[in-house]
Amino acid sequence: MMSRTPNIPTDLLRSFVTVIDLGGHTKAAEVLGRSQPAVSLQIKRLEQVVESKLIVQRGRNFKLTEAGEVLALYARQILRLNDEAMSKFRNPAATGTIRVGLPTDYAVAFLQSMLTEFAAKQADIELEIHCDLSRRLRGSLHSDDLDIVVALTQTGASEHLVRSWQEQPIWVTGSKSTPHEADPVPLVSHPEGCEYRNRMVHALARTGRGWRIAFTSPGISALQKAVMDGVGVSAMTRKTCIQGMRVLGEEDGYPELSTFAVGLYYKHPRLSPAGLLVINRLISALDEAAAEREP
Repeated sequence: MMSRTPNIPTDLLRSFVTVIDLGGHTKAAEVLGRSQPAVSLQIKRLEQVVESKLIVQRGRNFKLTEAGEVLALYARQILRLNDEAMSKFRNPAATGTIRVGLPTDYAVAFLQSMLTEFAAKQADIELEIHCDLSRRLRGSLHSDDLDIVVALTQTGASEHLVRSWQEQPIWVTGSKSTPHEADPVPLVSHPEGCEYRNRMVHALARTGRGWRIAFTSPGISALQKAVMDGVGVSAMTRKTCIQGMRVLGEEDGYPELSTFAVGLYYKHPRLSPAGLLVINRLISALDEAAAEREP
């Protein structure tokens, strides 16, 4: 006779995610409508179910264990699916304003177009789209200035992370220019702190080639124009590589760039029915983009 796999009660997962997303048991208790001791007991019960320590308390602060970080990823996905299923039956009103952060250092045009199209079909949902560097977007989510964020992930940036997708950046130059043959290599990039910029510099360092910053801008359209005008070479994604550019490879002296992960971030306790619709559309779009890259 096969052993039965134990279930994780969703109410325990909801308490766990609420505690870590809001930063403590007291705030979680207020949102959940429970007492602080009741929330603490639920966390202990969850640790018993998964047979792992999830949270380590350090005075007034706490830290997730490795097991806690892993479970948090699963918990947010399970709760999203649970809430999506319940919305099919209870049909809550999806209204309000949702503040979405999109990264200037990723395929912002692709995501922005998708969200604009989505908003046009949802008359009762208003979207505020904010574009910035990924690290700033994650900070704005932490301070509750944004509701949902798509951002490039970094080591140790797992707070509020729900899903992630792998992306392969590529070298690009103007199709009618040869700045890639220059020494040092003129780079077109976002300001310092950009993940693409870091990858270009590290890749060139591995080959012993010199480089200089020829053009910098926080906006992707400005970078695209600079590349097409022959100002320099840059690193982009397939989604941001447009007509007037050509891809550079190892045969041109440009080594493969390191991959990075694009993450979807939000605080589940702050997620409204309208926010859930936006989340599902973003996940579908990023899944479709990932499927396009598979070949």
